[in-house]
Amino acid sequence: MIDRPVLFWVALFGIVLSCSSIGPGEPEEARILVFSRTAGFRHASIELGIAALGQLAADAGFQLDATEDGDAFTPANLRRYQAVVFLSTTGNILDEPQQLAFSEFVRAGGGFVGVHSASDTEYDWPWYGQLVGAYFDGHPSNPNVRTGRLLVVMPDHPATASLPGTWIRSDEWYDLRDLQDGLSILLAVDELSYKTPEENPLLDPRPMAWFREFDGGRTFYTALGHTVESYADPLFLEHVWGGLTWVLGQ
Repeated sequence: MIDRPVLFWVALFGIVLSCSSIGPGEPEEARILVFSRTAGFRHASIELGIAALGQLAADAGFQLDATEDGDAFTPANLRRYQAVVFLSTTGNILDEPQQLAFSEFVRAGGGFVGVHSASDTEYDWPWYGQLVGAYFDGHPSNPNVRTGRLLVVMPDHPATASLPGTWIRSDEWYDLRDLQDGLSILLAVDELSYKTPEENPLLDPRPMAWFREFDGGRTFYTALGHTVESYADPLFLEHVWGGLTWVLGQ
């Protein structure tokens, strides 16, 4: 079920989302499930993110369902989708049967997209950390949103093809831990561009977005997307949508 705040933003943007994300059904081409449940910090940008992804899906002729209900994670229901987006989720949000259903979905070839605090999710589930590619390990504060310099590492990917080689933007820059082997890095951030000397910036640019094939499915993660303004930024939206289209094999 979509909560009332989500319905408000959907109406505001004139987007019609299908809410029938619970229950069995026949597979449909290019159907996406956006999951935004939070058991910790909740980002103010979530509802805007759902609305923006809904508009992009409508423009592409895709179907998009949005939910914060873990009961959507059943084998029968997940078979209806080609990709699942974890949009700024936080904390432990799936129980063991739901985790099993989701891992089986990926192993059957399903796609995964993680946005921002999708890496601040399910710390007690090692498979999920491998799926995302890393876990959140903090961020600078006072202020937490800063202007930084991103470097495009791989410019010929759908998630980066529209980006400038050096991308200056404001975001909440994550420190990440347990970075997995085998990631294809798309974007890296220059910590010297936003950290003070007292905050011990790394000299080498640090990965911020990547993709890979994992355990039977395709995955894409971007640590960007904290701010409300992100979801009105064409470059950011093209970045996320490009990752999603790659995950879908398009």
